[in-house]
Amino acid sequence: MKTFSDNAGRTWTVTVNVDAVKRVKSLLSVNLLEAVDGKLLEKLIGDPVLLCDVIYAVCKPQADAQKISDEDFGRAMAGDAIELATTALLEELCDFFPLARRTLLRKALTKLKKLESMALASAQNRLDSPELEKIFRETLNEMAPGEAQTAASTIGNSSGSLPDSSASIQAR
Repeated sequence: MKTFSDNAGRTWTVTVNVDAVKRVKSLLSVNLLEAVDGKLLEKLIGDPVLLCDVIYAVCKPQADAQKISDEDFGRAMAGDAIELATTALLEELCDFFPLARRTLLRKALTKLKKLESMALASAQNRLDSPELEKIFRETLNEMAPGEAQTAASTIGNSSGSLPDSSASIQAR
């Protein structure tokens, strides 16, 4: 059994067994047994709302005992709480399967985490690239003066100071 804490400070115990698998399938039409092929893992990791619904369904007996609705549960799930709950669910799901499937599922999880890490690193590199600022500046220069000011003020001045548009220079 794995545990996590939500943003309201409540500790939840995640237990994946036949009862939990049946409950998730009944309440959400999500078959946790499909996790072995990897597609369900991608779907859960890519959809935090569905993921939280699945976790709530798995933890529903605890929630019922504490009189916590799915809405109350959802309100306490954001940021790190989702990551902790995801880890607890996925590890518990791995442990549910017999050895051969467990090994396959752990391999799929490792691969998925590696791909996610690579995607985040790639996005970070693109955001840090001076090329992004260059493209942004070129786009602003191609816009009409009023559009450029609106775009710049909407985005903010977080990338350093932008050159004044010709309209603002003439207005001085």
